Amino acid sequence: MSSPNLVHADEAKGRDIEKDIDGSGEKSGEKINHEVISAASSDKDLLASGMQLVDPALNAKMHIVNNAIDEIGWTPYHWKLFVLNGFGYGVDSGILLLQSIIATQAAAEFNPSFTRGLTIAVYVGMFVGALFWGYTADVIGRRFCFNTSLFISSIFAILAGASPNWPVLGLFICLSAFGAGGNLILDTTVFLEYLPSQKQWLLTLLAAWWGVGQFVAGLFAWVFLPNYSCTPAVETCTYANNKGWRYEMYTCGGLVLVMSILRITVIRLHETPKFLLGQGKDEQVVDILSNI
Repeated sequence: MSSPNLVHADEAKGRDIEKDIDGSGEKSGEKINHEVISAASSDKDLLASGMQLVDPALNAKMHIVNNAIDEIGWTPYHWKLFVLNGFGYGVDSGILLLQSIIATQAAAEFNPSFTRGLTIAVYVGMFVGALFWGYTADVIGRRFCFNTSLFISSIFAILAGASPNWPVLGLFICLSAFGAGGNLILDTTVFLEYLPSQKQWLLTLLAAWWGVGQFVAGLFAWVFLPNYSCTPAVETCTYANNKGWRYEMYTCGGLVLVMSILRITVIRLHETPKFLLGQGKDEQVVDILSNI
């Protein structure tokens, strides 16, 4: 358990941040450093689950930010995040499903020796993307990776629709999944870092968007594939008579591209306070908490 000194420091700092948010207090960026470091240095019981903390001052500041987020509660900005991150979650689901939707018709056109290649490509892309973007988000920030990963996924999904052969299609599917894999982990991370503790059950509700993504991908497939696809049993499948799967990729990729642009131009995600805190940017943390 934390010592009385640290608890007292947390409560005092929570009041300071609340003053900033109300506009009735002065900037507390410098005060955060002074008071928290002082409290942390005098505390003798900064052990969590038997493990010594690497940076006691940072841990104390994190408690203060968590308290501030709890005091702010649920806001319109959180609703935006729920929709923004939820759509991204749906995109990740749709990208996984797209390769299975188009595989049969694409294989009928390209006649590959290994027809399961797209399944391998999409999961390799998701795996590598999750590792790459997860690490990168800890280094350069959540916001950049959050926006970029979805944009990359959309561009390569569109390009996949123009693939001239099976290997190129597999490459573009893999690269689209590379972006989606990063977006998958960042959707939940960004949402969780903004959630008040009493609202963290909404992270589970975010999973409902997974079904929305597959529904949209399936709906477009229902429109395009029956009407613009060849029948391998009675005719030779060519580019000219087998465009349904390409229309599927163009449409889904275009929808994701539009949303990735809206993320940057309309909704405008803020960098998460906890990442900024880890970078020592205390005044920016106060500004963001004031904005939300």
